[in-house]
Amino acid sequence: MSITASTSGAGLAAARGPRLLAPRAHALWLALILVAGVAPLLNLAVPPDSVWHLSDHWITLLGKIMCYAICALALDLIWGYTGILSLGHGLFFALGGYVMGMYLMRQIGTDGHYGSELPDFMVFLDWQALPWHWALSHSFAATLVLIVLVPGLLAWVFGYFAFRARIQGVYFSIITQALTFAAMLLFYRNETGFGGNNGFTDFKRILGYPITTSQTRVALFALTGLALIGCYLLARWLTTSKFGRVLQAIRDAEGRVMFCGYDPLPYKLAIWTLSAVMCAVAGALYVPQVGIINPREMSPAASIEIAVWTAVGGRGTLVGPIVGAFAVNGAKSWLTVVAPEVWLYALGALFVAVTLWMPQGLVGLWRRWVGYRGGERHE
Repeated sequence: MSITASTSGAGLAAARGPRLLAPRAHALWLALILVAGVAPLLNLAVPPDSVWHLSDHWITLLGKIMCYAICALALDLIWGYTGILSLGHGLFFALGGYVMGMYLMRQIGTDGHYGSELPDFMVFLDWQALPWHWALSHSFAATLVLIVLVPGLLAWVFGYFAFRARIQGVYFSIITQALTFAAMLLFYRNETGFGGNNGFTDFKRILGYPITTSQTRVALFALTGLALIGCYLLARWLTTSKFGRVLQAIRDAEGRVMFCGYDPLPYKLAIWTLSAVMCAVAGALYVPQVGIINPREMSPAASIEIAVWTAVGGRGTLVGPIVGAFAVNGAKSWLTVVAPEVWLYALGALFVAVTLWMPQGLVGLWRRWVGYRGGERHE
């Protein structure tokens, strides 16, 4: 698709203004709003012995999947709309989680196993003081800034040199996977001050509130739901604007975009950095709900799973990655209990099936079915 083709119908759309919610997305967002609004009530207001009671386990599980959905949505911006497949987004997710984890570890105070102001793993390793990169970890405000700043700066620097060198296609995917693998090996080392292979865990409180109470879990759940809705609305606004149309033109014919006078570098760099920051926010929300962060979140398999969620749901749709994250992780939660040894084979088979027979994912399959039913009614 050329720049001309991608913008030929833009005049009428611009006159109307971009729609933040596509008509076919209304049902999904109604369901998400119902879940976000009803789930806390079922947990806090309904007695535990009632059949309608939603346990803390389900609140945590749904909150975790919503964090994954944010990651899938972030990858859709860079892969589905810009044509750049990243296999390293798990790194940004983990970095956001580690920044939040450092704050939560400081909140433990002297309630740890050794009764020291230092985290337990530092006492065990006979450290006498906090390393320099823990200097601001006591401040929640500084933590919020660093959740955005650290992954965002890393993504900007990496993206600037990669995009400036015109690295594309499978080569870009390989170096992003190499980046996250190198970071994983670094974080496994005890001397880096990130807890080694155990990472951070045994959190006690957040902002002074006990982190394991139902009220805190529900608050984190609601905050995650709002973050998912906010990320979707931001992504929808971007992709329906002129900026988004240029991204799609870069995806389809980058050479023609350059011929028309556009420099792809700032567009690719901006959406790449934003995508990384969205993953970091998801990671920061994930850690207090799950209660642990370790280097395994940076493993290449974790980043590949994000791509699987996006592909299964349907890339280039915004709604699809969210559907894919819920579908795949819901199946994972069930299958790893029923037949844990089968899960990885099922995941691989699912990805192959989607690649061969459902290139537009579940959303594309639904649209074809709706179109077919609409044709029947018309006849």
